[in-house]
Amino acid sequence: MSKKRPVTMSVERGPHLFFIFFLCFILIAVSIPSVDAGPQQKVLVLEISEAITPASDDIIADAIEKAENENFEALVISLNTPGGGLDETQTIISAIENTSVPVIGYVPESGKAWSAGTLILMGTDIAAMAPFTVIGSAQPVQMSVEGTKPITDEKIINALVKFSVATASKHGRNETFAEEVITKNKNLDAQEALQTGVIEYVAPSIPNLLTQIDGQEVKGKVLQTENAGIENYEPPLSLSLLGLISNPIISSLLLTLGIYGLIFGISSPGAGAEVFGLISIALGLIGTGFDINIGAIFLILLGIGLLIIEIKVPGFGIFGLAGLISLIIGSILLVPMGSENIYTPEFRKVLALTVVAPTVVFGLFLVFAIYKVTEIRKKKPVIGEFIGETAETIDPLGPQKIGFVRYKGEYWKARSEEEIEPKVEVEITGKVREILLVKRKM
Repeated sequence: MSKKRPVTMSVERGPHLFFIFFLCFILIAVSIPSVDAGPQQKVLVLEISEAITPASDDIIADAIEKAENENFEALVISLNTPGGGLDETQTIISAIENTSVPVIGYVPESGKAWSAGTLILMGTDIAAMAPFTVIGSAQPVQMSVEGTKPITDEKIINALVKFSVATASKHGRNETFAEEVITKNKNLDAQEALQTGVIEYVAPSIPNLLTQIDGQEVKGKVLQTENAGIENYEPPLSLSLLGLISNPIISSLLLTLGIYGLIFGISSPGAGAEVFGLISIALGLIGTGFDINIGAIFLILLGIGLLIIEIKVPGFGIFGLAGLISLIIGSILLVPMGSENIYTPEFRKVLALTVVAPTVVFGLFLVFAIYKVTEIRKKKPVIGEFIGETAETIDPLGPQKIGFVRYKGEYWKARSEEEIEPKVEVEITGKVREILLVKRKM
């Protein structure tokens, strides 16, 4: 005969079962992928608001690699530049052509893209300008101490014209303007550029431009940019520093200060100005296009040498401070800035931390060591403090016998005007260089 299950059992299990079902519901809800309410597509925006310098190459290359690796819909290069170096311009155009990411050139409101900026704009996959902006004036010039001088050499002009026309032809743009912008310094505003087929769009803002180009096919990809999120590109620390010193004014100033620093340092030995002069010259050379890796290694070696000098030679910390600055700058610039397929952004951040952090730690240790050394140097001689103190002879002493005595556990060379045997208490009466003068204690 089976027994009926007491009603109290079901009443007791009810809350437990409810709790179990609740937990299962929570786990299932958590495991379901969340639907992002934000835009699925994103566009990377890079602003170039200074002259085109060697740093511009690395910054644009880094932005392109970021756009490739993080699946950006497109890269927008906002150009507001007076121009720049021809070699750098050709490198940038080549990088734009070789990437699979659609690159959009845009001249923002109140901006300009003259000279090198015009060539870069014509080398992008989509070219656009804000109303009332201007492009043009791409005749090459030569920089000298007397200022800028237009280049008229047919060999250079013809080669540049051919490059400009070929760039425009690849993107179906006005080849006549591509030639005349160099030979006649021709200029166009936004409406003229649109009507003559130099650009494809006129847009008052980047969001408006993204709406206009939505659905267009570029590099085998249909753009979905109308509701795309916009992310501004921020260069890493090394590129930010390189961009700063690549400014023509800054690099020229660094070279000038470096030369004067060397002159002042050599004419006034011991001032340390020549050290900062070397650092300034190295940074100035890197800023003008000198190989960044060679410059960084030079700064690191210079920093190590200065730190060694600070430890070996008495000073006031000037060599140590200069060495620390040189090491930190060299370490930052030496961080790899190459292909993202080799160095991911996360790896580069870790690498920067592992390179710079030990330098900072060592620098702090050096500052502490210099502080302690300075304290010791400021101390008054302590010989007067132990005159009259008692020591014990270890060796026989005499007028012609120098031996050792023990004073507070330390061994000192000592001499006496009288003969004194070992293990005898003596009184310290003076000191000549490193030798103590003692006498038998009464």
